[in-house]
Parts: sequence; structure tokens; C-alpha cells
Amino acid sequence: MFKKVLIANRGEIAVRVIRACKEWGIGTVAVHSDVDSDSMHVRLADESVCIGSHEPRNSYLNIPAIMSAVDVTGAQAIHPGYGFLSENYKFAEIVQKHGIKFIGPGSEIIKKMGDKIEAKKIAKQNGLPVIEGSDGGVKNSKDAKVICKKIGYPILIKASGGGGGKGMKIVEDESKLDELFTLARLEAKKYFGNDEVYIEKYFKNPRHIEVQILSGKNRTVHLNERDCSVQRKHQKLIEETPSPVLNEKTRSDLLNKTVKMVQSIGYEGAGTVEYIYENGKFYFLEMNTRVQVEHPVTEVQTGIDIVKEQIWIAHSGDT
Repeated sequence: MFKKVLIANRGEIAVRVIRACKEWGIGTVAVHSDVDSDSMHVRLADESVCIGSHEPRNSYLNIPAIMSAVDVTGAQAIHPGYGFLSENYKFAEIVQKHGIKFIGPGSEIIKKMGDKIEAKKIAKQNGLPVIEGSDGGVKNSKDAKVICKKIGYPILIKASGGGGGKGMKIVEDESKLDELFTLARLEAKKYFGNDEVYIEKYFKNPRHIEVQILSGKNRTVHLNERDCSVQRKHQKLIEETPSPVLNEKTRSDLLNKTVKMVQSIGYEGAGTVEYIYENGKFYFLEMNTRVQVEHPVTEVQTGIDIVKEQIWIAHSGDT
């Protein structure tokens, strides 16, 4: 097992990782900005390193500073938590090149599944139903109009490089398409540094369901689904498990197809595959290549410590 793990995060998830490490008997290193020196994660960790000023780009997003902290403390692995650098494939790549274990999937998997268009292609290749829409990025509003006429309004314009509602616009009819297409691209560029967008059919009253998985070299397993349909501005407010709308046949089909897809791409660690569900059918939405904020909902139901399992998979390679 690792002797020392650096947690490249702060707040609740950093505390959560520290607890899991202590249960494994692993030493912990907290990193923090200058204003977070008295934070709980800093006080609970065995060691701490200040990595910059209060602005995240100077601290929690500062890759050179984090790697320097690894060198100074002799940490053998990095847990990225969620948010910040957790789905930054360049960070994972740098960590791997330094001979440090990144607790999560490899950088190539993060890159592929982080690109919403590429992830959709991979899902389709592996037998998952996908939402009707563009086959790839849409370069201009002229092409967008052709696609929208084909699939019918309303449609959803989405940023290929991000999520969380940024760069996402609902278009009810063609009169609004030009304006919202331009706005979606501007937002995508601002928040993700990539103005590529794609188009999907918009579902007005869907359920939002996600499947929690753990995957190693030996096998991939699911920890059932969570229903996160109660949202505000594309942000989840309530999570429940099991989903109240799935029958056993649909649930079994959903879980089995998810496991098959995740196993086929050689995924390692904890992850979540998200779906839209409407009228008895589910459609692939995206994959989060990290532990999610809402993972405790699944832990309460299953009794499995997902963060401890992440660390075990990173150490042993097995689930």
C-alpha cells in the first residue's frame, strides 16, 4: 500500500480522502492556499504545504506548485478529489510522467471521456443508446439549422469540452437559433477554452439517472444507480437511490450495458456514467471520470467506501 498520499484539493472532499487514507494506514499531505492554512483538511493531514495565493489558478490549479509539494514531501500518489484538476488529462499525464500514481483513470481515458463528442461515439460503439443529434461538432449556424430541421425542435446546444450548464442553450424554434448558437460558443470558449459545440434533441421532462461504477484490471462492477432528476439551472439538488421510476428489467439492462462499456475502454477507478431517461428508454449523456460530490448516497445504500476502493484499485490494480 502507498505510504503517503497528497490530496490535490480542499474542503469536504479533502477531509473525506484523509479519512479513507487514515483507515488504510496511509500518511497524508494537504495542500492549501495562503488563506486556507487553518482549514480542517490542513489540520487533519499529517503534513501540509502552502502552494500559492487564494486565487485557485495560483494554488489548487497550479500544477507546478502541486508537483513541487510532491517532491518536497515524498508522496507516492495524488488523489485529485472532485473539481479543480480532477478531470484535467494534462495534470494526470504530468503526474504519471513523474512516476507518481494518479488515483483515477489514465490520462488518455480522461481526455477521451472528457470530450463529450468523443465520449458519445465511444458509448455508441459499445452498444449504449445515444441521443439523436449531430455526429460531431457543429461549426456554424447554417449547419446547425440543417441538423435541427432533421431532428426537430426543441434542441439543446452543448459545449463539447465541459458541463455544469455552461455553454448549454435550449432552442425552441429556428428564430432563436443564430443568437443562441453564437452565445453557446462564446460561453464554451470562456469557461472551457474550446468553442466547439454539438447539438442534441432536447427532452422536456426527462429523468436524470447515473450509474456508479468501480473498475480495475480484473473486473468492472456497478454500485447501482442514483436518480438526480431534481435540479435547478442544470445543477443537482436531490439524489436518491434506487430510482423510483425504473422497473427491474430496465434497471438490469441499464446496469449491465454500463458495466460492459466501462470495461471495454479499460477504465480504472471510480466513475459515473450519466443518462437521460424518458418514456421507458435511456440515452447516454456523459461520463464523469472521478468520484462525484454525491457519492455518499451510494455509500449509505451499499455500505461500500468508494474513496477507500479508489485507493485500493490505484494500489493493486484490482477491484
